[in-house]
Amino acid sequence: MSLFAGPETPSTGLTGSPLDRADHLRRDPAQMIALRSRPDARWLVLDDLKPLMTAESVLFWAYRSDLPHAALSVFLGLTPEGAPRFAAATLAHELIAENGGKLMDARAAAQLLGDGRAAILAHARSLLAWHARHGHCSVCGAPTSVSKAGYARTCPACHAEHFPRTDPVVIMLAVHGDHALVGRQPGFPPRFFSALAGFVEPGENLEEAVARELHEEAGIFTGRVRYLASQPWPFPSSLMVACFAEAKGVELTLDFDELEEARWVTKDDVRAALDGSGDWLAPPPMAIAHTLLKAWVES
Repeated sequence: MSLFAGPETPSTGLTGSPLDRADHLRRDPAQMIALRSRPDARWLVLDDLKPLMTAESVLFWAYRSDLPHAALSVFLGLTPEGAPRFAAATLAHELIAENGGKLMDARAAAQLLGDGRAAILAHARSLLAWHARHGHCSVCGAPTSVSKAGYARTCPACHAEHFPRTDPVVIMLAVHGDHALVGRQPGFPPRFFSALAGFVEPGENLEEAVARELHEEAGIFTGRVRYLASQPWPFPSSLMVACFAEAKGVELTLDFDELEEARWVTKDDVRAALDGSGDWLAPPPMAIAHTLLKAWVES
């Protein structure tokens, strides 16, 4: 059997960026200066991690001259035509006054964007959020400075280098026969259900995290685990890893601090929820939980 036999890995929201991240250029300060000075360079503006959108609800790309000199800037990559793209964390009220547009919550904005532009926004937001939280060295406490075009921070006191981190999160659909398990957290909108999820803890692999989270939150034991797909989730810095898990039983014992309600649903139930005609609401297409549910009903 071929090593790659079986279905294709489904595409997920917030992926498919058209930019070449050009790692070889990040390490060259002279190259970065040259790229920032090019007339085709543009900056994606985020104010309090909210992207500036045009009146037509597309990303606003600013010129270098539009930005304060001291604005935090990170390199995103090169367009297919080779044009440099950056992101900047700065106040946007002057740009809005001059050009129109509006600030928008990044999740809401991403749902309006296609053609890989939501992935660009996710990339920018995650990097800028990391810089906002890591201004001091975790080794000695001294202020750090941006290096490697925004992909590291360097401590001038102890010379430690700090790099952006991604936190792995398993999101899983437990399946028992013709039923799958969905749940809702206390803070979810009314009628909204999703797949269960939780952070991977130190010293465990993905399969162990899936089994632990399902047992902790829902009281069920599981067997085999199958990977489906993954998705960056920049709120602020997670990587969602979607899996199916083979449930060994259907009796539930909920952790009510984590789950307000959970239920076993059929494929018809999920189809109705996905098309908006069910008695509960499914996650939107941007979320990998939507991909997980859709893959199950199509299996």
